[in-house]
Amino acid sequence: MSHSTASEVDAFSVEWLALLECANPDFGAERLGKFGSGTLNWSRLLNLAEDHGILPLLTLRLAVLDEGIVPAELREKLRNASRAQTLITLSLTAELFRVLDRFGALGIALMLTKGPALSARCYGDPGLRQYTDLDLIVRDDDIARVTEAMIALDYEAKVSLKAIQAEKAPGEYVFSKSGTKLLVEFHTERTFRYHPRPLAIGKLFERQARVRFDGHDVPALSVEDELILICIHGAKHFWERLMWIADVAALVSKQSVDWERAMHAARDVQAERMLRVGLLLATRVAGAKLPAKIDDYLQADASAAQIAAKIARRLPVADAEPFSLVGRAAFRVRMRGGILPGVAYLVRLSLSPTEEDWAEGVEHKRPWLLDAVSRPFRLARKYGRDGKS
Repeated sequence: MSHSTASEVDAFSVEWLALLECANPDFGAERLGKFGSGTLNWSRLLNLAEDHGILPLLTLRLAVLDEGIVPAELREKLRNASRAQTLITLSLTAELFRVLDRFGALGIALMLTKGPALSARCYGDPGLRQYTDLDLIVRDDDIARVTEAMIALDYEAKVSLKAIQAEKAPGEYVFSKSGTKLLVEFHTERTFRYHPRPLAIGKLFERQARVRFDGHDVPALSVEDELILICIHGAKHFWERLMWIADVAALVSKQSVDWERAMHAARDVQAERMLRVGLLLATRVAGAKLPAKIDDYLQADASAAQIAAKIARRLPVADAEPFSLVGRAAFRVRMRGGILPGVAYLVRLSLSPTEEDWAEGVEHKRPWLLDAVSRPFRLARKYGRDGKS
């Protein structure tokens, strides 16, 4: 989606309101049909849906409308996009089952998060959510064996075994398959750096569930742990895409959530404000309905409501108006909750190097302190205005 197109969209445009209806778990075909029979710009709606990651949902929602409402050209574009996503889904799920078989034989425990598992939970189909890779969770103690196993499956490792042996912690352990666009990412307790408090990954494995699709029962996070993770993930990316809000809305609407467990899990990693903001966005933006007993929990943090309101206002034009370096820092502080905890969280993120901060070629030799010191300068160049902020 071009910046010029994004800048034409605001919270009251008919295209944005139609897109919000598509993201609503309590979707109403009649409501969407009224938008379509008016002055809706179909091309702009398509661009918005693609930019916000809900093209599969748009395809699903428009399929129930009378053919005369949706232009034939748009229907063809949506069919093509749907076929492309189906091919990606089939390829990734086939690879997932290969990895599960291999890791099962090696005795390496893993869980699936986001991607096809979240799509199946939220929308009843692993192909109704846009994604281009697999996200798997393993224990940090297993990551060397994971890397060896993935190499044996003809994948190339972005993080070398030497870097792993030197105890370097990347943003994620990425593996790509030669000659394809397939990507598999592994996460451990050390890569979940956006959790305010270190994650006890053993507890995630104790609470794990099963998600069934394509005739397989796949190990996955519990619904409550998935909810916390996608709220933290949304906060990590400043909630700039409607897809992440739609996921939260659909998950809490379609799945049975143990709210006491969810609140306890958020408290364990000090991500209560992130959970509150995610739930507020799910209700106020995507129209999800939460049980009355959650109201007191949401109202216990007035700042969460203020943050959610600002995100909702910014959401239609977030792509055209990215945060400045100072704006990003301020958001991190506020999402953590409290000035001192927020500043401490920001400092930790600013001084926690990832593979982008490692010295290429000698990453296993360079001391952690040099990587940490160079990180703020890289971030300033990347996000500062003209590289000078």
